[in-house]
Amino acid sequence: MVVSVDRKAVLGFRIRAQQLDRDSGTVGDTAVLDFGVQDTGGDGALWALACRGVDPARIGERELVLLWTLRGAPHRYRRADLPAVAAAVSPYSDEDAAKRIFDAAKPLKAAGIGALAALDAVAEAMRAVVTRPMVKGEVSTEVTKRLPAPYRRTCRPCNTIHLYEQTFRLGATRAGLELDPDTSPPVLRPIRSWRPAAAVPPRFDLVRAYLRFLGPATPTLVAEFLDSPVKVITKRWPEDAVPVDVDGERRWVLAEDVDALAAGPAKVTRLLAPFDLFLQARDRSLLVPSADQAKSVWVVLGRPGAVLYQGELVGIWRPRQSGRRLRLVVDLWTTPTTAVRRAVTEQAERLAAYRGVTLAGVDIET
Repeated sequence: MVVSVDRKAVLGFRIRAQQLDRDSGTVGDTAVLDFGVQDTGGDGALWALACRGVDPARIGERELVLLWTLRGAPHRYRRADLPAVAAAVSPYSDEDAAKRIFDAAKPLKAAGIGALAALDAVAEAMRAVVTRPMVKGEVSTEVTKRLPAPYRRTCRPCNTIHLYEQTFRLGATRAGLELDPDTSPPVLRPIRSWRPAAAVPPRFDLVRAYLRFLGPATPTLVAEFLDSPVKVITKRWPEDAVPVDVDGERRWVLAEDVDALAAGPAKVTRLLAPFDLFLQARDRSLLVPSADQAKSVWVVLGRPGAVLYQGELVGIWRPRQSGRRLRLVVDLWTTPTTAVRRAVTEQAERLAAYRGVTLAGVDIET
């Protein structure tokens, strides 16, 4: 018999799986670090961890590592997990690698160079160049000199020739390079004494992780998240994934998580960062059924944070900081009751404390 659930149960499942419902935790017991926590924008990975009960002030200086991984975006992981992470984020095949490197695949293919071989060549060049902390532009200039035409493109904004962006980013992790946090432009440095694991432990497997944190899902949703071909993901579909019915649509979840779906909604309020994992699910219409409201969340440039209230996304927020004072502008899609105002203000106070500033106020608009 196929279990049937509604969207509220799915949202509750994801909130609990991602530990957005807890008030305290450590780097070691924070599950989403198995999958990677995207570190984009001012309130990035550390705020995402704070929303899951981790005190950023108690994180050791070298406890986390920052890498370009999923979709070429910067993600934080436990440094102790580096071998497993490196193996997990590596493309599954030439076909998969070609999809992940986007427009770089065409000239490489025309030159008879496979996508995996190209990433290995970029990684080899990067290892030779980056023997000390180096700014991205400096690395790009030196690596570009070492690689032939199929690896390079003319960049009009930069008015120069350099590597395709995704081969550069994915090649960096393959080369064993980490990013210095909070550097702009990014600074890369060699990772000391490490190598990818020979096999990927199940909890780091990306397909399983998507189902674990963003399920129930389909191969298409996972493929879109990873920038992989659907048929590649279908071949890697977990044998212990079982079908469930989500508001009439067939999806899958790991067998061990079926019971957790029955727990229902999760009454949690959080100010989610723009690239929080909860917002990274590719079934955006399930997260925000209104198309107009969804457009305000997932904008191309200047993406806002999202207000999670009592287990539902109910609006967006933007910070306005001047010196040591922070003001939050909140656009709610629901009536700003006293309870909503109180809950949002409490979370705004948490954000101000995280930033080390004073909350000047919360402007709630509708």
